[in-house]
Amino acid sequence: QFQLEASGGGLVQPGGSLRLSCAASGFDYYPIGWFRQAPGKEREGVLCISPSGDTTNAADSVKGRFTISRDFAKKMVYLQMNSLKPEDTAVYYCAVDRRAGSTWDSSACEPRNYDYWGQGTQVTVSS
Repeated sequence: QFQLEASGGGLVQPGGSLRLSCAASGFDYYPIGWFRQAPGKEREGVLCISPSGDTTNAADSVKGRFTISRDFAKKMVYLQMNSLKPEDTAVYYCAVDRRAGSTWDSSACEPRNYDYWGQGTQVTVSS
């Protein structure tokens, strides 16, 4: 059964941590990514992960602070968010790239390549 549901958002203070979860049953052979859209900003890729566990950053601003991981047994993809900043405030989405024969390259975490989206979860970083 296919499932793609993001959860775990909430309110956190600057410097705090939050872990988002994406239930992703049925997508073992596809890249899955975390994306976000802040008020007044374009949607951007954050981190994406391949069926082999390769990862790539789409947003330089999260390097060293965010980590994507994938638990194939549990059919879950996680986004661990540490050292959160107010500018991380956004709606966060998980999505699937269902392109046949896609390769892990520089476009691997571009929103335009992801065609199956879950509902977003709000992350608010505020004091």
